[in-house]
Amino acid sequence: MRTPPCPPPCSPPPPAAALDLPLAAALDLVVAETADLLREKGEPVPDIPPEQVFLDGIFPFDSLDLATLIVTLEHKTGRNPFRAGLRQFRTVGELAALYADPPP
Repeated sequence: MRTPPCPPPCSPPPPAAALDLPLAAALDLVVAETADLLREKGEPVPDIPPEQVFLDGIFPFDSLDLATLIVTLEHKTGRNPFRAGLRQFRTVGELAALYADPPP
């Protein structure tokens, strides 16, 4: 006999409905979530310009921190730019562009 699937309360919460997100708002969100992640790690929060590199830069980030940031952004925006596969980015601005609305 098959075990029934887990009832909805034990399922992970779904991501938020996709937001309208111009590039400036996406950048603000990535900067804010990056700062929150740094604070949670007990690290100082420097200025975070769009050209700041995530790995091998001033952030004490590893790949797990970056994955945590990406999951948080997916839940906050309702978007998963990585659904179709790996998308390359190195900087705060490049990551923000992946979550922003396409240009008109």
